[in-house]
Amino acid sequence: MSERDTVQQFLKIFLWLVAVHSFLVGLFLIIMPESWLDFFGYLHYRRTFFQVQGGVFHLIMAAGYCLAARNPAGERALMILIICAKGLATIFLMLYYFGVERIWIVLLSALGDALMGSIILIAFLRMKKTVYSPESQ
Repeated sequence: MSERDTVQQFLKIFLWLVAVHSFLVGLFLIIMPESWLDFFGYLHYRRTFFQVQGGVFHLIMAAGYCLAARNPAGERALMILIICAKGLATIFLMLYYFGVERIWIVLLSALGDALMGSIILIAFLRMKKTVYSPESQ
């Protein structure tokens, strides 16, 4: 198997895993009982529209990860969108954690997004080097 095939296969598998993660987070946000909010660090919060909206957003992103996973090399624009989304999510969550309220699950989410985004970025750059280079044409 060539480096190009290996990188694409890795990226496909990893994107499917990220899609499953995002789907489960989204589903959990939608159906999570209000009584569990305290455990996750959201003291004095109530279940709101925004919690469900966040869940729906994760479900939409899961669909995007699935679309990209089918053919990462052929979905260049979608891959760039995914990398930007993970990067912006990391920045937003870190700013929220350090600037607004120190909720442990927000920090964990920021670290998770940073890790997933970094892995996707590195794999995308390696794939870009092998797939879009003149030697591969």
